[in-house]
Amino acid sequence: MTEPPLKPVLQKPPGYKELNLAAQPVVRPSARKLILPSPMNQKNKKRRSFCRRCCCFLCFFLLVLIVVVVAAGGVLYLWFEPKLPVFHLQLFRISKLNVTDKSDGSYLNARTLGRIEIKNPNSKLSLNYGDIEIKIAAGEGTQTELGSTILRSFVQSTENKTSLKIETIVSNETVDSGAGRKLISGNRTGELIVNVGAQTKIGYMVNGRRMLPVKIEVTCGGVRLKSLIRGDMPKCSIHLRRWFL
Repeated sequence: MTEPPLKPVLQKPPGYKELNLAAQPVVRPSARKLILPSPMNQKNKKRRSFCRRCCCFLCFFLLVLIVVVVAAGGVLYLWFEPKLPVFHLQLFRISKLNVTDKSDGSYLNARTLGRIEIKNPNSKLSLNYGDIEIKIAAGEGTQTELGSTILRSFVQSTENKTSLKIETIVSNETVDSGAGRKLISGNRTGELIVNVGAQTKIGYMVNGRRMLPVKIEVTCGGVRLKSLIRGDMPKCSIHLRRWFL
């Protein structure tokens, strides 16, 4: 017997769904929770913003202040034209110089007399001098001290010249015998090298008001005694040391 012919398998049309299949649940992504900023974070942000504004304002204020101060200082400098005083060694004499040799060494006895001329070149500013400490030394290389003294403070008016008298005394100071002999010989021939040093504070004055003083060091060095005896007035050098508050 012949088998009955097979029925062709029908193709499912597009979009066909079988009803007997269980519907699969659709997985939906969970909704994200909104994170609200905390009040503390908002306060910190406000504080940081306020601090930044304050810093910017402070920097700007300081910059403006510096510019104003520099500009004012420049205007005052151009108006007053401040100048340092001019020092000259006006006179120097050794009125007494003895070196005594003893069993335990050589001893120096000396007396000096001198003058320093100070000129104020400023036409609008007076000068206020503090106490002036003066030291005298003589000789080349290793110098021998011939005493020191202190001149009291004073005020010098504009475009004024002031002559200060200097006197020093040395009594029974130990000295090298060779250096003592050179002092005696140099004083007799006039070849002795004289060195005068001074330290003081000076401050400018405007209408009686004192400005910030500055410490200076004055040096009148390498001057031969014979040139001073014949009337030479060598100019001294000035070195600024530091400002005083």
